[in-house]
Amino acid sequence: MKPVNTATIEFLSRSSNEGFARTAAACFAAQLDPTLDEINDIKTAVSEAVTNAIVHAYPEELGKVRMRLKLFEDGRLEIAVQDWGVGIADVEQARTPLFTTGNEERSGMGFTIMESFMDTLKVRSRPGNGTTVVMSRRLSRRIGSR
Repeated sequence: MKPVNTATIEFLSRSSNEGFARTAAACFAAQLDPTLDEINDIKTAVSEAVTNAIVHAYPEELGKVRMRLKLFEDGRLEIAVQDWGVGIADVEQARTPLFTTGNEERSGMGFTIMESFMDTLKVRSRPGNGTTVVMSRRLSRRIGSR
């Protein structure tokens, strides 16, 4: 299915850009007239995906993060967060709750949180070539809207 609207944003892997990405995704999703709960879920999932890219993909340097947003006629929002960092050696292990390659401040719940707030989550990664996380969620149609 072809999207009815798209946007692409690129930013440096600075922690200050996590809030920017959350807000940009929420503003883009607003076209579908989501509920506040849906917006908060989207912001949380984006926050986790972008934070993973910032913290894990580029542990020793700044890098580039790209967020692609797509809206579909059926009310589905798709968000892809891509980096060109160190990559993930074992995606299945990384998706295991409480597993982290970060320090003791990291909870290891990022992928689990993304899965719980979105309908689908796909993770593609190659060591040394980066990671792409693609999440989607169908937003409810509210009575009287659209």
